[in-house]
Amino acid sequence: MGLDGSHLKPVESLKISPELFEKLYLSPENNVHGDLRKTFGNPTPLAVVGFVVALSPLSIELMGWRGASGLSATAYFFGGLLLVVSGLLEFFLGNTFPSVVFMSYGAHFLTFAATFQPFSNAIAAYSPDGTQTQTPEFASSFAFYALFMGLLSFIYLICSLRTNLIFVFVFTGASLGFVLAAASFWTTALGMIVGATLLKGAGGAFFVAAVMGWYLLAAIMFATLDLPWGLPVVDLSTMIKGASQKRKD
Repeated sequence: MGLDGSHLKPVESLKISPELFEKLYLSPENNVHGDLRKTFGNPTPLAVVGFVVALSPLSIELMGWRGASGLSATAYFFGGLLLVVSGLLEFFLGNTFPSVVFMSYGAHFLTFAATFQPFSNAIAAYSPDGTQTQTPEFASSFAFYALFMGLLSFIYLICSLRTNLIFVFVFTGASLGFVLAAASFWTTALGMIVGATLLKGAGGAFFVAAVMGWYLLAAIMFATLDLPWGLPVVDLSTMIKGASQKRKD
């Protein structure tokens, strides 16, 4: 009973559907202790912002559109800072998969940016005259990094089959992009002109991942603000049952 003598009505907490949860957090709903998700905002769209703003110009630079080349600082602040911070926040919310994805890709953007900046001396260390000219030794070595980033992205691709179709497309583009980048570095080290074509192909694959990321960002933000025109992401978390759910059935 209230102070004025009126009866208080119990208020039930709102529970979002598994489909909406997956769209907002890019992960199947899981049981975690505490109410941090109800206390703090959702860091997932912040991570997607960092991903798309960093990857979009990079993919265009790799394809050489309108003479674009070089590396912008977006890889440090959008690709590195936002993804790492967002991944850390996802960790505290108990969202393991997006936390691992965001922080590992954030580390990649920081690694990539530092490698191609002169102050790190990563490329010049392979050059006899100490310039930024990429030598065959550097290209062959860096190709292995791109290859294993492709392997990591492929693992994420398999895991994303429990999230949504748009996330699957993102990892498909990323996996293919890294593999093509590795092939480009190796063929360039051998002096083959096809290396430049493969690098453009890598840019194209990354561009597809970026476009899918922009769509995903719009879908999350529309759902966050409860706009009447939602964008479908084709939830897979309810289509592909988890191992624990199968055991219950």
